[in-house]
Amino acid sequence: MSTTSRLGIVGGLGSLAGGDLFYKLVKSRAVLEDQGRYHFLFEQHPFKDVLLPLDRNASMTARKFYVFQVCKTFENSGVDSVLLPCFASQTFRDEIQQELDIPVLDMMQALVEHITRSIAPGTTLGVIASDFVRRCGVFEQRLGPHFTLVYPEDDAQVALMAAMYGVNGIKDGYLDGVPLESVYQACLSVQGQGATVIVPGMTELSLVCGELQRRGLSVLDINQIYAEFATQADAPARQPPFKLGIVGGVGPAATVDFMGKVVAHTPAGKDQDHIKMVVEQNPQIPDRTANLLRDETDPTLALYATCKRLESAGVHAIAIPCNTAHAYVERIQAHLRVPIVNMLSETVEWIVHTYGSGQAVGLLATSGTLQSQVYHQAARRSGLQLITPGFDYQALVMAAIYGERGIKAGFTEGVCREQLLLAAEHLCEQGAKVLILGCTELPLVLAHCEVVEIGAHRVALVDPTTVLARRCVSLSSGAHRIG
Repeated sequence: MSTTSRLGIVGGLGSLAGGDLFYKLVKSRAVLEDQGRYHFLFEQHPFKDVLLPLDRNASMTARKFYVFQVCKTFENSGVDSVLLPCFASQTFRDEIQQELDIPVLDMMQALVEHITRSIAPGTTLGVIASDFVRRCGVFEQRLGPHFTLVYPEDDAQVALMAAMYGVNGIKDGYLDGVPLESVYQACLSVQGQGATVIVPGMTELSLVCGELQRRGLSVLDINQIYAEFATQADAPARQPPFKLGIVGGVGPAATVDFMGKVVAHTPAGKDQDHIKMVVEQNPQIPDRTANLLRDETDPTLALYATCKRLESAGVHAIAIPCNTAHAYVERIQAHLRVPIVNMLSETVEWIVHTYGSGQAVGLLATSGTLQSQVYHQAARRSGLQLITPGFDYQALVMAAIYGERGIKAGFTEGVCREQLLLAAEHLCEQGAKVLILGCTELPLVLAHCEVVEIGAHRVALVDPTTVLARRCVSLSSGAHRIG
């Protein structure tokens, strides 16, 4: 049984030409032989610049916005690929494609493949195109290396532009009389320069292609070629750039810190080499520690809703730069299509890989994280022994995070740092050789470091947000999979 193929056609850029493409799709051999396979969506909206001629200096801004909006509608409707029947719009197809997760079929590629398959290299081709498309040089780029290209002479080009875009022109449905004769003269102009085949650079040429062929001209029908291209093969696999979703606001400063670490650990030579990130900075997610310790408002739904919004934004993976929030990850993950990169599991695995499973590891974290046992569960699976602070020292950790002069209040020096160092030294005295900075606020005070001296002890500090950032960067250069 054949796979259903849903094709979207962007109409409105040239209403008649778009309708002609739709007609030729419906009556193409592939569709007639397997009518249950193809579903077509034709989308046309008012486009304010549709009547403007495509002269040399035509602005593409409104056209880009229009094409993008229609393509996004198709994407949201589950369309497999998009046809864009407009040569001027093909000049910015790559820009549109960068913002979509579905392919926009390359009309120029369809034309080039047809020509290289059926016409001998070195043949002189006459190109009938708008002033704008001519100025952009798309035919020189795609066909110039293998064919000789000629265009209508100046007078014929002026008459061609009027015939296509003028009042009572071909774009308005006047397919005979003066407009047709002007197009015919433009074809004769290129023929007089040695062209044996006439190549379309205007989709409207398809509307009069049959009449020109009856007059003995060898004119290619771009809409027929594009229709065959769209139905002869499956849509090309599209691997959009990796996009990372971040559940932010838990806490706000830790989110910014995590984003900075993703940027810092990305091997990039220019802006465009960095990772796309979608962040929902949502400080209104209920406090995770308050829920775990005192049964206050459950944050599960707020976390899930934030993840779903990120999922709807097309992210490939989700990062939650909050250790305590990982107490809720297991129940949320089952209802998501996108994987959450588990910061705790990644941290434990990194410690085992870097320091071995026999090391005693101290955990500095919120009381909620300790009570949830999420780090302990991850450690047990990897054979790590975790050491946690005694009651009084754990109170120092909580004060460093939540106190009046704590990290969540915006402090990173002074009493909060002294409190953390006391708790860290306490864990070292119990034998810890590695300390996990198990609250995302803590690395704002104590940095990730292979060896640091705390009192009389030498210990490694492990920042889970750094581990998570590195893992997300590695995912971005791979196949977008976690496992």
